[in-house]
Amino acid sequence: MSEVALRSKIIEHAEKIQPLCNNNNTYDNSSVDQWMELAAVTLKAEIIPTEWRYSETREMLRCIGPSLIQLPGASPLFLAVLKGGKRRVKILGPDLEKYSISREEVLKILTAPFQQAAAGSAARILERACIPEERIQASLQALVDEQLSNMPIQTGCWILRASPGESFHKQVLRSSVLPALIGAFGAHTVALLLMICSWWLIGKQALAGHFTYATVTAWSLILFTIIPFQLLDKWLQGLISIKIGELFKQRLLHGILQLEPEEIRHQGSGQFLGIIMEAESLSALALEGGLGAGLAVIQLIIATGILFTGAGGLPHAALLALWSGLTAYLCLKYYHRSKQWITAYQEMSNDMIEGMIGYRTRLVQEEPTHWHDQERTFLQNYVRMSNKLDSIALIIRGLLGRGWYLVGLLGILPSLLAKSNNSDALAISIAGILLAAQALAQLISGATSAINALTGSAQVLPLFNAATRSLKKKPHVMPSVLNQAASSQQHPVVSFQDATFCYPGAALPALSGCTGEISANSRILLQGPSGGGKSSLAGLLTGLRSPESGQLRLWGIDHKLVGPDLWRTKAVAAPQFHENHVITETFSFNLLMGRNWPPEPEDLEAALEICRELGLSELLERLPAGFQQMVGESAWRLSHGEKSRLYIARALLQHADLMVLDESFAALDPENFELALSCVLNRASALVVIAHP
Repeated sequence: MSEVALRSKIIEHAEKIQPLCNNNNTYDNSSVDQWMELAAVTLKAEIIPTEWRYSETREMLRCIGPSLIQLPGASPLFLAVLKGGKRRVKILGPDLEKYSISREEVLKILTAPFQQAAAGSAARILERACIPEERIQASLQALVDEQLSNMPIQTGCWILRASPGESFHKQVLRSSVLPALIGAFGAHTVALLLMICSWWLIGKQALAGHFTYATVTAWSLILFTIIPFQLLDKWLQGLISIKIGELFKQRLLHGILQLEPEEIRHQGSGQFLGIIMEAESLSALALEGGLGAGLAVIQLIIATGILFTGAGGLPHAALLALWSGLTAYLCLKYYHRSKQWITAYQEMSNDMIEGMIGYRTRLVQEEPTHWHDQERTFLQNYVRMSNKLDSIALIIRGLLGRGWYLVGLLGILPSLLAKSNNSDALAISIAGILLAAQALAQLISGATSAINALTGSAQVLPLFNAATRSLKKKPHVMPSVLNQAASSQQHPVVSFQDATFCYPGAALPALSGCTGEISANSRILLQGPSGGGKSSLAGLLTGLRSPESGQLRLWGIDHKLVGPDLWRTKAVAAPQFHENHVITETFSFNLLMGRNWPPEPEDLEAALEICRELGLSELLERLPAGFQQMVGESAWRLSHGEKSRLYIARALLQHADLMVLDESFAALDPENFELALSCVLNRASALVVIAHP
């Protein structure tokens, strides 16, 4: 793309972004992060807010970029950094021209306000210390730097990068993988050619029946020359593996964050563990197999050409082609059997994990004589699939590689039996046979690794493909617009009209033609039988689900304009017990996971006050480390009622305009129920409580 076209594209996208300042040329500092996220959605990019300390500023300017740094001051001024450096920093000017400025100059701009604030007290200290005149300036700078070293820089900084959801092919091309790949193939090809030369040289002398000092010396030099090319090949392959593995895992993590609750709510722990195991090995197997098979194909092509010029001629080269075709056929058969084996393995692993988690229920409900019936069935199927897979793997790994030596020698047998054989041609043929054997061994190893990765990708591919959903997100309104609508209170908090929602694969909708509204400070009790759609409606109200038809508004603004992320900051829920979780982390983290982390002192004070109102003071006294006590399945376990109150506190601490409690009081005794209800009624703005009749 030309420079002019690139600038036009930037301007075109920039015109679609809502301005940060309002009509009075003022802006809200709290909305800058949201504005940055909105701009990133518009540009189909990803923006990551980051922070640093005063002492890290110089190092940050060396390695950061592309990024946006908010400059100190009252006006919203930003520095667009293209690339950092040790001495110079490349930036983008308002005219879209590239400039290079001194890193020290940028450092002064970012740190000058903080240095000026600290310089007064530091100067008074130096006056009392009687520092010589010529050393005052250096001492003052050193003292200021020491005083400010751990102070966080309050100006904002946002790192820009392409969205992990864009085409994986484009991500690979934009990274340093392609030059490394070309270099690896080049180094491998040169090493092969040198190896062929060494075989031809030593083979010719062996067939002649004598060795000369010059020949052995040349052969040794060629072997030593091969070493740096092989090292370069392996080093570049390692770089490729690391870079593609990084891109792959970033995309998987991004894909996980795009999944809807309905897509994972019915998956068990065994399936989650299987996904993690497959994702961990998939990238390594795929890269090892893909690179190995690619290099082996090049080696086979070279070996075919060598055999064609050798003593066997065209028939010998055709023999290698037929043997390669047999290898491909058996690898395809291995692929089909591997798919059957991985299915049996995943079923067995999932059943084992689910059985381990539900062992208490099995001990009580299941007859001891039938505890292992299902396991035996899965094991028998797994053993049968393993035997089939091992039989074809034995043929591929044991017969194809070693069998080629015999087949290759049969190809030059007529030349060996002939009285007028050409020693040079025989040497070339033998070199071709050895090279082909090496290529076949590498091809088999690479193909089996690639097949194992391909068959194991069934659970990972949905996450990989889900990453593209972020590119389909539409720009939403600024938080300030929603806050203004909330302040005016001209509309209800949430209103819905003829809303319809149907779960994927369901024949009938869970909600059909629902109409209603929830005003500010309202208190609503929602009752109904199980399966009546109460939780489905709660999902719509809190932005976890979107209606398939009808209207859904937050403060009078349509849900498509608000966007799910912003909606969930204004409407929160404490879901049902089986859909809410205590993460194995500190008690404070589980309380404040809906707010910024790490918490400020006022966050901890607010959490402590709510815990007291909910009757959790006794629990905090029992916890050895208080707020910092690790809780969860593998740590301090909370009772059912304690978890319920933790979930309520978690929702209250988010200070949302609407709070939905889905059967949150069901596990509480009368005393704690009164405490929790009083706390919720006093603190919640608009409240919806879902309960059974």
